[in-house]
Amino acid sequence: HFSHYRKQKINLLEIGVGGFEDPEKGGHSLRMWKVYFRKANIYAIDIVDKSSIQEKRIKIFKGSQADPDFLKQTINSIGSIDLVIDDGSHLNEHVIKSFKILFPLLNSGGIYVIEDTQTAYWSSLGGGHPSDHALQTSMNYFKYLIDGLNYKEFKWDYEPTYMDKNIDSIHFYHNLIFIYKK
Repeated sequence: HFSHYRKQKINLLEIGVGGFEDPEKGGHSLRMWKVYFRKANIYAIDIVDKSSIQEKRIKIFKGSQADPDFLKQTINSIGSIDLVIDDGSHLNEHVIKSFKILFPLLNSGGIYVIEDTQTAYWSSLGGGHPSDHALQTSMNYFKYLIDGLNYKEFKWDYEPTYMDKNIDSIHFYHNLIFIYKK
């Protein structure tokens, strides 16, 4: 999914740094992205101040992925974003909220990735049974967006949403979703 970006100068944002409450731990995936995307600027957000593990081409912002103002300010600081990888709180509510805020700010042709989607089935993190068709779980929310890929074929009056008009494709894997922006 990322190979065409590998040699480009891009901005990548990862939600969640790792290392939990320890400000000195985490950042392994950020360093991996830095090696894979040799020309990229790597940005991250975390609820814990992880600035001590920043390094050249890796900048970390402290704040919540569920805070719309913080997310918008972060993107304003970065300038533009090509890839978003959500490996943050894994709370279903946060996953959906972050996506609704950040996807419209993602550059055209960008990719939004959500990791650890198994939490959509865990009630402790706001998940539930897949037959519960409520959109509060991340899996149900993203499955719902699939119909919007085909809104032009609907045989009834329908006003397409921003997501309908701007999602090019959605790819589901085991505990992983890739959403491509047109």
